[in-house]
Amino acid sequence: MTDRKIETKNGVAASAGWVEQGIPLLFVLIWATGFIIARMVAPHVAPLTFLSVRYMLSAAMFVLICLATGAAWPRTRAAWGNAALVGVLMQGAYLAGVFWSVRHGLPAGLAALIGGFQPLLTALLARPLLGEAVGRRRWLGVGLGFVGAALVLLPGLGRPDGIPPWPLLVCCGGVIGLTFGTIVQKRLPAGADLRANAAIQFIAAGIVTLPMAVLLEHPDFHFGVTDWVPQVWLGMLWAVLGLSVGAISLLLLMIRRGAVSAVASMFYLVPPTAALIAYAVFGERLVGLQIAGMLLAAGGVALASRPNRTA
Repeated sequence: MTDRKIETKNGVAASAGWVEQGIPLLFVLIWATGFIIARMVAPHVAPLTFLSVRYMLSAAMFVLICLATGAAWPRTRAAWGNAALVGVLMQGAYLAGVFWSVRHGLPAGLAALIGGFQPLLTALLARPLLGEAVGRRRWLGVGLGFVGAALVLLPGLGRPDGIPPWPLLVCCGGVIGLTFGTIVQKRLPAGADLRANAAIQFIAAGIVTLPMAVLLEHPDFHFGVTDWVPQVWLGMLWAVLGLSVGAISLLLLMIRRGAVSAVASMFYLVPPTAALIAYAVFGERLVGLQIAGMLLAAGGVALASRPNRTA
């Protein structure tokens, strides 16, 4: 009887371990589809218009989830403000910056490579802002992950007419926004309800992005006139349910449970995963250098994600 109890406990512990390992992999897989969605809808709808609709629908989804599950809303003005700030930084600044930059001439591969600096920035800021130690092994993993992601994207970075400066700066600003949003999220109280915080974040992101869409995408900004072909409908459905509800929930959960430098390193697996999906969906060719980069990025993430023992 005792052995059976012990066996059951061990089985539960093993099952929990598999779940903990599966969450980051599931996040990477879902997050990587965002690049596929962006490519799929780009010919039919302006990027900030698409994001504005996505944020409003995502906010509505999380509000309904909160009402249905009785989630606790923040009780202080400061808590509301912090959650809204995370939304503006992680959603409004990052996604809007990347989508706008790509639409205005920045190669998508270069935009993804710039996003590869996010784990490096996070590791740099983790100690002074969070008191989080980043050991040599984790630094090595972060560095290897960046090199691997760069190798995946390198073959597609050729651009004969140069890199447009403003889109480049806007994309860099978006990555900085994601970095600080991740750090602010980590500093939120551990007892804060992730569902309520996600609802506030998407509301705040929508409040920021909607005016930008009206100002920058006029006269393209017509909800009723936009070319709502099946690709856009399917893209919006997945963007709301898969990316916003699914991936963002997983990201917030990982940030709460783990070191931000280790969580950020998971973004190195996004370019290789997106390249594989693009190969399967669009038939984009993969060369040996990209495959080597995928393996190197995976090894770097494995190093960076292991918990530190001494640092």
